[in-house]
Amino acid sequence: MTTTATTADPDRISSPWRLSARLRILLWLLAVMAVALAAVAGTTRSILLRDVDQRVALLLSQEANEFKNFVDIGRDPATNKPFTDTRELLKVFLERQYADPDEELLGLVAREHDPDPAKLAQVRDIRADLPLDDDAAARRRIFESPASTGTLDRPSGEVRWAKVEVALRGQDAQAAFVVAFHPEHDQARADQVFRVLLAISGVALLMTTGIGWVVAGRILKPVRLVRTTAAQLTEQDLTRRIPVQGKDDVAALAETFNGMLDRLERAFAGQRQFVDDAGHELRTPITIVRGHLELMGDDPAEREETVRIVTDELDRMSRIVEDLLLLAKAERPDFVTPEPVQLAELTADVYVKARTLGARDWQLAEVADGEARLDPQRVTQAMVQLAQNAVQHTAAGETIRIGSRVRGPLVEMYVADSGIGVRPQDAELIFERFRRGTTRRAASGGAGLGLSIVKAIAEGHRGQIRLQNTEGGGATFVLAWDGSAA
Repeated sequence: MTTTATTADPDRISSPWRLSARLRILLWLLAVMAVALAAVAGTTRSILLRDVDQRVALLLSQEANEFKNFVDIGRDPATNKPFTDTRELLKVFLERQYADPDEELLGLVAREHDPDPAKLAQVRDIRADLPLDDDAAARRRIFESPASTGTLDRPSGEVRWAKVEVALRGQDAQAAFVVAFHPEHDQARADQVFRVLLAISGVALLMTTGIGWVVAGRILKPVRLVRTTAAQLTEQDLTRRIPVQGKDDVAALAETFNGMLDRLERAFAGQRQFVDDAGHELRTPITIVRGHLELMGDDPAEREETVRIVTDELDRMSRIVEDLLLLAKAERPDFVTPEPVQLAELTADVYVKARTLGARDWQLAEVADGEARLDPQRVTQAMVQLAQNAVQHTAAGETIRIGSRVRGPLVEMYVADSGIGVRPQDAELIFERFRRGTTRRAASGGAGLGLSIVKAIAEGHRGQIRLQNTEGGGATFVLAWDGSAA
């Protein structure tokens, strides 16, 4: 099992034609802010222009109503009686008014044989290029218009107007009072505010560009570390990790990536250990097979003995490879498949299978009642391996007890023998691959993988394998795990 590792060049991770995440974030931020600021400026301009329209409409209505009231209740100062002359009416009213800036108050009187009506005017601070006071054509259009209000679009500027026709004592209307307003300067102020807002928005976008670039860089720094770390990873160096700071999504990404690196490191370590273990353990039987085959003569008896030895070594090699593959598979998440299992039934099955392994005094010590989540095939494999281990290290007729019990949330299954036990210095050693104890328990012809397999099955159930001394002498191996969380 070999893997070819290649080292990625960090400078080749991203294409020169591809926008970086930092730049894309900044561009999106600027686009959203530009739209938002433009919308604010445009909305502000619309509100200001609407206020101008409302103010002009109110002014025109107010002036028109004041003139109507004057027509109803006004008195000629010369006679102290109601007005009988429309020209005099308009003159007196205009003399008593005070026009607002950009406002014109006009009295228009029709003249015979002259389309241009005579005018009386009250004008103040008109900033328009061409006031109505000087625009005969515009006055005539307003005077002849059937409407009472309107807007006059001229090359020199817009004019809003309102008109009240004057008819005294049943006479036909031969005169009119006109109030006109030139809104271009108020509109220009709204446009000026709009331009100021646009300038402020431009400055805000420039500031946002700088701040956003720095902030995006700080936020994406762990992502760049992930990229750089991934590019620098090789099969020989999987120890790099990303520092985790904070509790945001980027920190979660760093934690997830570190977890992935932990799994990769364990996987590569397991792969290397598999290769090393296989090379170490298979070297001896291969040497034995080769040596016997090279020295094999023509004698039939010698040939038969050589074939027996070679076959035995090949069988041992096959068992070693199978055990190593099983230990390699223990790193996979599907190594165990838990399901609800009746403990009493499982314990009885293990006891029945184990007592065929050798002529021992097999005893079913105790049986747990209830249900637990576990992989029955893997647990049976581990228990049979422990029973085989007990058979190898006990003499004929000695006692081997098998049982199961529940202690709180823990489920325990055990194999206890009455052999010579395990020395304290070997208690941890015997669970390592290809390691055996220093007592007679190491005298078997196995490769030293059995207890490693049992340990892997226990850890696959998120449990553990414990070694205890049997009362009266011997060793007890206890397989324990949480029966509800396996």
